[in-house]
Amino acid sequence: MSDAEQAAWPADAPARAAAEARPASPRAVLFEIAWEVCNQVGGIYQVLRSKAPTMVERWHHRYCLVGPWVPGTATLEFEPLRPAGWLGRAVQQLGEQGLIAHHGRWLVTGRPRVILLEHEGLRPRLDEIRLRLRERHGIETWSHDPLVEDVIAFGEAVRLFLEAACDQWCTNAPGSPRGAGRRVLAHFHEWLGSLALPMLGADERPLATVFTTHATQVGRFVASSEADFYERLSSIDPAGEADRYGIRAQHQIECACARHAHLLTTVSPITAEECTRVLGRTPDALTPNGLNVDRYDLGPDFQTFHGRNKEEIHHFVMGHFFPSYSFDLDKTLYFFTSGRFEPRNKGFDLCLETMARLNTELRATRLGTTVVFFIVTSRPTRSLDPLALHARGVLDELLAVSQRIAEEVAERLFRRGAAGGRVRLDDLVDEYWLLRFRRTQHALKSQRLPPVVTHVIEDGGDPILEHIRHLGLRNAARDPVKVVYHPEFISPVNPLWGIEYDQFVRGCHLGIFPSAYEPWGYTPLECVAMGVPAISSDLAGFGRYVAEFHPDHARWGLDLVQRRGRSFHEAAAQLTAKLVEYCRLDRRERIALRNQVQSRAWEFDWSRLGAAYHAVHDKALDLADGTLGLPSRP
Repeated sequence: MSDAEQAAWPADAPARAAAEARPASPRAVLFEIAWEVCNQVGGIYQVLRSKAPTMVERWHHRYCLVGPWVPGTATLEFEPLRPAGWLGRAVQQLGEQGLIAHHGRWLVTGRPRVILLEHEGLRPRLDEIRLRLRERHGIETWSHDPLVEDVIAFGEAVRLFLEAACDQWCTNAPGSPRGAGRRVLAHFHEWLGSLALPMLGADERPLATVFTTHATQVGRFVASSEADFYERLSSIDPAGEADRYGIRAQHQIECACARHAHLLTTVSPITAEECTRVLGRTPDALTPNGLNVDRYDLGPDFQTFHGRNKEEIHHFVMGHFFPSYSFDLDKTLYFFTSGRFEPRNKGFDLCLETMARLNTELRATRLGTTVVFFIVTSRPTRSLDPLALHARGVLDELLAVSQRIAEEVAERLFRRGAAGGRVRLDDLVDEYWLLRFRRTQHALKSQRLPPVVTHVIEDGGDPILEHIRHLGLRNAARDPVKVVYHPEFISPVNPLWGIEYDQFVRGCHLGIFPSAYEPWGYTPLECVAMGVPAISSDLAGFGRYVAEFHPDHARWGLDLVQRRGRSFHEAAAQLTAKLVEYCRLDRRERIALRNQVQSRAWEFDWSRLGAAYHAVHDKALDLADGTLGLPSRP
């Protein structure tokens, strides 16, 4: 750890946070503000949704999330309710200013209170807000990027709402005269939802503020385009890089939010380094991301569900590969990687390089094991591959015919067996069904190699597809490693699958996520919650967290690839060795490893990791009250 990391995240941080957290102050209300409240875009949605029960348990009715009003998603995730009391008066105050605020409950576990703001109504005031941002805060937002315009309008809406909340909770509350010590605590997430923070002038209001950045925009753009981001971090010019990538407004908003917050936090030690250099302020604390593990916990039945869900993957694999050739499914392992389409950042390139090497190793060692490796992401596509769809349809027909024959054979076999007769199975099948079975078998066969991609991808060249071709991963019959690139997130409405993503993960044997840039990384954490072994990297926030606080991680099924300070090919060699070692495990050893993974899942539950949030909220209130010295701000 660097000195900056050590200061923000001491070795005993989880235990200390749990010990220091006290009951939530009855004089404070907590608003958690983010672009992804009732509006799934990326990983912050998962953070907020899964953390909600922990926050409601501590703050009760004094906890409320604030997000944008997006009708298409709100109708699915939001239950409107009429607000009462001081919050009702705040909503009424907004209405008098021409801003509509929707109050209700988020339809997730914990059912937290939510305010969704119709920020679109503020667009006529964009030029006025832009001028104020430039003159008061030095933030240049004159580009007409639609997303930046949304952020400006939402920021102004949040500013108006928090001012109304301060007026009604702190000043006009019955029996609470002005200055009685009431506070509004506002916790902002990411630049998209936080522009209100510098607008507010928190030092002049009964307001305590926290800003959590889950990644920096400069870091994300530079790491996506260039190698060795962390090795170059100390020498990059953040403002210059922002200009080069056309993200000056985003960068300036992030810096202003970091500068004005009472407390700055981020999600991992490695992102703390990035914040220090890119945002000009070292985080005051780290708030690692947890999960609501109870949502995934199946108790002792999780091994049974692995078997059931693996059968669903078998069904896909038979439809995809068996028209061309077959292999022993009992000796087949399913590996996968998944995430947003950032091939370098997510380590998709390293995964493919490793699969090419693993293919060579398995051919040489003759283990008799087949590996099917899935890349699951989201890309613009024209359609599913028509031939893949046809093969799946024929396979489904073969299953239906087989089930019909099995029903008839079972009844006739039972009767003939009870009568003591001799049995020839062909004699028990109607000729019609026997011929239909053979015709369907012939219809399934194909002379082409199994495709490496399940969809017809839009024109323009796909880097993953090009890399697969460059490495010669052709899905040939002699190749023990097969590749399936699936550029659409798995869901029940996909006719090739018909299952949930969680069911797909449970059916796999190993998740592989060797990220080159990943401020946290939920995918390996989700694997752990479902009892699936996983591999992360030391350049992922989750990987660094595990390395710091769970030094025995490799023994219980969460391994790490060392990427920092190593070349791409050194990392590929290390990952290949780990995969060969996994392929050598027998079935009993794999079951034992899954048991060990599942037994550690609760260590990443919000009931434990939420303590970091509680400690930050308490400290922010103390800072705003003047009982602690304010942190130095650049």
